[in-house]
Amino acid sequence: MNVQRCFSLVLAFGVTLSGQIVSSGEDSVTTLLNSRISYTVPKAGYHVLRRGGVTAIIVDNGALNDGPLKGHRAGYSGVASLTHAKRGENLFVPSYAGLNYEHIHDGTTQNRDVLFEPRRAPMELRVINEHIVELYQAPTPTWKLESVLKYEMLVDGTIEMTLECIPRAKTFRNGYIGLFWASYIHQPASLDIHFRGSTNRDEKQPDWIRGVTPSHGVLSTHLSQQDKREFTHDEDFPLTLAFNRSKHFFSEPWYYAVSHDMAFVQMFRPQDEIRLTQSPSGGGSGNPAWDFQWFIPQYKVDRLYRMVMRAQYVPFESPEQIQKATRANRSALGQ
Repeated sequence: MNVQRCFSLVLAFGVTLSGQIVSSGEDSVTTLLNSRISYTVPKAGYHVLRRGGVTAIIVDNGALNDGPLKGHRAGYSGVASLTHAKRGENLFVPSYAGLNYEHIHDGTTQNRDVLFEPRRAPMELRVINEHIVELYQAPTPTWKLESVLKYEMLVDGTIEMTLECIPRAKTFRNGYIGLFWASYIHQPASLDIHFRGSTNRDEKQPDWIRGVTPSHGVLSTHLSQQDKREFTHDEDFPLTLAFNRSKHFFSEPWYYAVSHDMAFVQMFRPQDEIRLTQSPSGGGSGNPAWDFQWFIPQYKVDRLYRMVMRAQYVPFESPEQIQKATRANRSALGQ
């Protein structure tokens, strides 16, 4: 065990996990603190997961131009390719990725390299077994946030993504940690997303909402009906997607969008208080970004925080069919 791992285990006692108290590093579900989890580091910067008719290629943030990936650009970690038995073409923009760890921020205006630090700081790809791979990032140069992203392909082909992270210094000036994930979709017929909600926080009978944003950073972020949190941020904060709110509120923490008759569904735990975000052109003209954000308010140095979500890729027939197809996964997340 290396010195860094030993240090992490010592700090693990008494940490907080989104409201859960963790007694030791062994309660960690990733290699960030759990030394009992063994792994290998492949020479290639990618690993292929296959299950339930779904194939996902997980990549670190290095460039790739061999094997199953051609022209994959540096900086885009996560799921570089997502295909299905019903559709062999990649859901995501080939040079980019989905479930891509994009931003760390505190609402203060910073230069691009700082705000896109997950792209810049080195990552280590760790293969746990044939169905689980992790991306480890040491404390980043500016924010000093240490993290592991765990991608597990479940029996039905759903990807469960778990983030465990530890702030290693008091670097976030506004007292909270803002994290952002982007999925860059390749040329869908519709740029829009769909979720259950309303234009009224107090609406007791939600309906299907079609999330439409006219341009990048305009009406881009949808909050839950219960989310009344306010996060201080500079007026000229350059990540316009993050704080530009829409007129809609979601009643259930999940949404879907359709590309080439396939639905990409992103589902979240209620306690993580995720915010849904979209851009019509995040991946270039005709390539929308179907995103989400997670905030850690009043963070504490050397405490462990965890977020869990699931992404399901299934043929699309109707909103009602998607509700039924995702019910088991949403229930597992506590919805």
